[in-house]
Amino acid sequence: MTHPTISPRRAGFALAFGAGLAAVVAATPAVAQGAVKSQHADWQIRCDTPPGAKSEQCALIQNVTAEDRPNVGLSVIVLKTADKKQKILRVLAPLGVLLPSGLGLKVDQTDVGRTPFVRCLPNGCVAEVVMDDKLSDQMRKGTTATFIVFQTPEEGIGIPIALKGFTEGFDKLP
Repeated sequence: MTHPTISPRRAGFALAFGAGLAAVVAATPAVAQGAVKSQHADWQIRCDTPPGAKSEQCALIQNVTAEDRPNVGLSVIVLKTADKKQKILRVLAPLGVLLPSGLGLKVDQTDVGRTPFVRCLPNGCVAEVVMDDKLSDQMRKGTTATFIVFQTPEEGIGIPIALKGFTEGFDKLP
């Protein structure tokens, strides 16, 4: 896989990332753990009260592993910001990904674009974007989202995520 730059038509994915990043990074945990509140096909809503938080935080989550590489897995998380005004798509990729290449996303056959990783934690590296209406509509209507991580500039690993149950879980996210 080549290492394309973000074209103007894909810039929305990257620009949406920057729009609310400061508030998002400060206001949300890296991965929502906690109790499973509901199951929506391949997706779960999990809720927990993070340390110092005044209320419960819930997230729509799916964890997957690349079929051909059991050591390459992703956690895909959708959650609301603390003020409940925006939804965030956050992906936790394994350590060892090539950070400058960022995280790519395709929904079905449509290339959505790339976004940079914002930080690495002991359990992986995080990329996140504010979910605008266009991205949420693409994921609602799609059947598969393929997240692409790079271990070298030339080697992109596409990890498919089933979108069955996404719409129902997204709509029920408190």
